[in-house]
Amino acid sequence: MLVPCCLYSLQNRKPSLYGSLTCQGIGLDGIPEVTASEGFIVNEISKKSIHISCPKESTSSKFLAPYTTFSRIHTKSITCLDISSGGGLGVSSSTDGTMKIWQASNGELRRVLEGHVFDVNCCRFFPSGLVVLSGGMDAQLKIWSAEDAGCVVTFKGHKGGILDTAIVDRGRNVVSGSRDGTARLWDCGRSACLGVLADCGSSINGVAVGAADNSINLGSPEQMPSEREVGTEAKMLLLAREDKKLQCLGLQSRQPVFLFIGSDAFNCCTFLSGFLLLAGTQDGNIYQLDVRSPRAPVQIIHRSGAPVLSLLSFRDGFIASQGDGSCFIVQQDLDYVIELTGADCDPVYKVATWEKQIYACCRDSLVRRYQLSDL
Repeated sequence: MLVPCCLYSLQNRKPSLYGSLTCQGIGLDGIPEVTASEGFIVNEISKKSIHISCPKESTSSKFLAPYTTFSRIHTKSITCLDISSGGGLGVSSSTDGTMKIWQASNGELRRVLEGHVFDVNCCRFFPSGLVVLSGGMDAQLKIWSAEDAGCVVTFKGHKGGILDTAIVDRGRNVVSGSRDGTARLWDCGRSACLGVLADCGSSINGVAVGAADNSINLGSPEQMPSEREVGTEAKMLLLAREDKKLQCLGLQSRQPVFLFIGSDAFNCCTFLSGFLLLAGTQDGNIYQLDVRSPRAPVQIIHRSGAPVLSLLSFRDGFIASQGDGSCFIVQQDLDYVIELTGADCDPVYKVATWEKQIYACCRDSLVRRYQLSDL
């Protein structure tokens, strides 16, 4: 059996390497016996993973198969998912018009969250793991009980679909980004908008909140912050915008920190530390920036021209997913990239983690769960 393989380089614009793997049979231990084409070496193989390297180009990748696949949660493309802080529950939204809570261990359905009109674009658990935040094309932001599926709060104020959300600290305040070009701060206890944080004039595709390093000047608020603002001090807000701009501002001060112009629309963003961040574009670039000197990127990772759809800080690195079905982990202490396989060419829209487990949702209506201990 002949299988093609592809190794990507994380160095800028370096071409991908192509070869093939041949399965000679299955060993007595149940592990395939595999040989690689010229220039490639099979370093290690198990039932769930295979490590391939190309010594000449000093690059290697470890390919990891899903530990299990959940096929009964949704019937169409799954656009977002999250895992609760305790690892017991998952929540996901789909173009089949549903948002569901399920058992993270086996995908068994627990609750259906009904109340949005049109599609739900984003969903996430609060830190407690007992409450869910969602945003939809109906321009509404909703808070749900994961225990009884009741909608306890609805926020109204946006004039366009909500594309992403972030939770501030333990969740007394939340942030939303919308197609209407605004990012808003909300008071969960009083179901009220505490203010428009930014009005960009361009769709906000992704938002992220992170604690700022002491060396970063976040500015001072022009007005005394509301007493209902909790945990916004010393925080940065990052906005991934459709107009090719990545905007950073002080969450409490509302003052600009930087504005970076990229190669295409920014789809997603995340903080890696108090001064490092990542942002992904529609044309496949992953920018790593240092907030202290944001004019020039620390690095630009480009593996393909497919849109970067999600970025997630993970251990001392990150997980990224793209529109061509690729989903990969980069870690500083590893000299190889971990490729999460199975999606083929279907876009992987979102990734979530709990301890050594990684969950990915895809256009093919499947949730794939990967076990890093299988490495």
